Amino acid sequence: MRRISPVLVPVFSAVFIVGCSGESEDKGGSPEGVRSSSSDSGASDREKVLEERAEKALALRAGDETGASFVEAGMERVGDGIHTRSVLSTGASYSLAVVCSGTGEVRLTVSVKRTEPQTVACDGVPVRQRLADVPTQVGIDVDGLAGASGIVGWRIDEVVE
Repeated sequence: MRRISPVLVPVFSAVFIVGCSGESEDKGGSPEGVRSSSSDSGASDREKVLEERAEKALALRAGDETGASFVEAGMERVGDGIHTRSVLSTGASYSLAVVCSGTGEVRLTVSVKRTEPQTVACDGVPVRQRLADVPTQVGIDVDGLAGASGIVGWRIDEVVE
């Protein structure tokens, strides 16, 4: 029969206790398997600030009005990108605004009649496009370029003429 060295018993005990105590700390609010650390907290605080900037730039907060008829909007991390298919009224005209708040650049591709990718800086300044005589479905894809990080948002408004 093999014997465990007396030196290893305290090490195994300490590992077991740390593992068990970590599990009880997670029940306080973090999703299962996700632990907050000071760097995670800093990252989420940074994302929150960047998201607020993007919302403000796109006038998504309550009381912000652009004068157009709001259709839909969304917000994602640059790393996740935006990949949406918007169902719109055929033949109508719309205004698309895309903003990236953070660092680097993203590539925006809008699938209407012609698809030409556009590079958008993550400087918090919205890029606007007029979408005239749209098909029933319009694809909006935004992907982060190398080194890009932050929050990217989009908003579609129907142009009322």
